[in-house]
Amino acid sequence: MGDSGAGFDMTREEDGFVLHARGDWLIATAADLDRALRRLDQLGAGEHLTLDLGGIDRLDTVGAWLVRRTCGALESRGVANSVENVPPAFAPLFDQVAKGEQPVPLVEAPRNFAAVIEAGLRYVGERTVEAGAAARDLMGFFGLIIVTWLRVLRRPGRLRWVALVAQMERTGVGALPIVGLLSFLIGVVLTFQGADQLRRFGAEIFAVNLLGIGILRELGVLLTAVIVAGRSGSAFTAELGAMQVNEEIDALRTLGLDPVEVLVLPRLLGLILVMPLLTLYADLMALVGGALMSWLELGITLPLFVRQLHGAIGEWTFWVGVLKAPFFAGTIALVGCHAGFRVSRSAESVGRLTTLSVVRSIFLVIVIDAAFSILFARLHI
Repeated sequence: MGDSGAGFDMTREEDGFVLHARGDWLIATAADLDRALRRLDQLGAGEHLTLDLGGIDRLDTVGAWLVRRTCGALESRGVANSVENVPPAFAPLFDQVAKGEQPVPLVEAPRNFAAVIEAGLRYVGERTVEAGAAARDLMGFFGLIIVTWLRVLRRPGRLRWVALVAQMERTGVGALPIVGLLSFLIGVVLTFQGADQLRRFGAEIFAVNLLGIGILRELGVLLTAVIVAGRSGSAFTAELGAMQVNEEIDALRTLGLDPVEVLVLPRLLGLILVMPLLTLYADLMALVGGALMSWLELGITLPLFVRQLHGAIGEWTFWVGVLKAPFFAGTIALVGCHAGFRVSRSAESVGRLTTLSVVRSIFLVIVIDAAFSILFARLHI
C-alpha cells in the first residue's frame, strides 16, 4: 500500500482470524489504512480477530488511534478481538491514546441543602489548600532568590549588567507612554469628580487637596503597579514559560549556569530600580492632568494650584508613595518569575499561568498597600 508498505494481511487460523499489520502506520498513510480497515465489516458476531502489530515499522498517534478505533468498532458488533506483539517502543503511545479516550467522570449535582453545603465547604477547603501550597512555593522561591543574591554580592562580577540595563529599558522606558497617559487621565477624572462634589459646599478649591494627597500617597504608585503587573509581570511569565517549554532553562542548567542568577535577578533588580522612577513620573503626569482640569473647569490658575497643593501635602506625603514602589516591584517580579518556572511543557500552561501571575500580583500589591496604610496610620505618617 504505497512506498511505505503500510497495510495488513488477513489469515484464518483455528481460533479465528489474524490481522498481520505491516509498514508505517502514520498520518500520511491513514486514509488508505482507514478504507482498508473499514472492510472488516464482514466479520460477524461471535468471531474473534487478533491484531498482530509485530510487523509495524513506524507508528504515530493517528496510527495508534486507528487500531483503537478498529477494536472499539469490532466490539460494538460483538466481534471479540485482542492486540498482540506490540513493539515495546510503541507501547507508551498506545497508553496515551487509551487515556485520551477515557470518559470524564460525571459529578452528580447535590440533591439537598446539606449536600450543597458539603460541596461548597469542600470547594472552599480545596481552594484554601491550593492557596496555601502556592504561598509556600512562592516563599520558597523568594528564599532561593535571597540565597542567590547573597552569593552574587560576594562576587559582584557574576551579576549580568547588560541584562540588567536591558530589563530596566524594557520595564521602565517602555512603560512611560502607557503610564503617563493613564496617570494624566486619572488626574483629570479625579479632579473633575472631586470638584463636582465639592461645588455643593462652595469648596471647589479643595479638589486640589484631594488630588495631591490621593495621587501622591496612594493612586500614583498603585496605578503604576497595576500597569506594570499587567505589562511586565505577564511578560516575565510568558518569557520564562516559553523558555521552559523549549527546554532552554534545562540547557542552562546543563551548561552549569544558575537560571535564577541568569534570568531572575536582572528582571527583579531592574524592576525594583525603575519602579520609583515610574511612580514619580505617574505622580507628575496625574498632577499635570489635574492642573489642566482645574484651570479649565474651576478657573484655578497654575500659581494658585501650586500654592494650594503645597499647603495640602506634608513632608511625608510624597515619600509614602515612593517608599511603596520597590516592594510592589519586588512582588510583581517575584510572582511573574515564579509562575514562569512553574510552566509545564504545553502552550496552554503558558497562557494559564500568565493570567494567574497577573491576578496574583495585583492581589498581593493591594494587600501590601493595605498593610502599608495600617503601618503609616500607626506611625502617624
